Amino acid sequence: MSLDQFHWPVRVYYEDTDAGGVVYHSNYLNFMERARTEWLRALGFEQTKVKESLGVIIVVHSLSIAFKSPAYFNDLLDIHCNVAKIGRGSIELAQTITRNGVLLINAHVKAAFVNAATFKPVGIPPNIKEAMLQEFEHD
Repeated sequence: MSLDQFHWPVRVYYEDTDAGGVVYHSNYLNFMERARTEWLRALGFEQTKVKESLGVIIVVHSLSIAFKSPAYFNDLLDIHCNVAKIGRGSIELAQTITRNGVLLINAHVKAAFVNAATFKPVGIPPNIKEAMLQEFEHD
């Protein structure tokens, strides 16, 4: 798996849309969250196990999103995750959502690693950082 090629397919359901059959804007955030979770899983890290064994959770620090074109009920979307930067205690991801190769959403997400009990920032656990760096270097 190459980080710049990780994608997760998502089908748009009726519940994801507004009265006009267009994906409601906040649901794109849910789609991107699913893809980030599946990317971590593909790297070998279940978030529940990371929390239980290391006492760490990953939270969204900030994001920006540009809506280029709408998605509709029953569309099959590809949600892409590309690592842009790996820091001491955070990662930055470029995420896109496409339909049949057409760009619908362009987003930049910064996610921070925090102590699960205190929500204070912590460094990325070494085993997770190493896995990310190995994939990042293969790009």
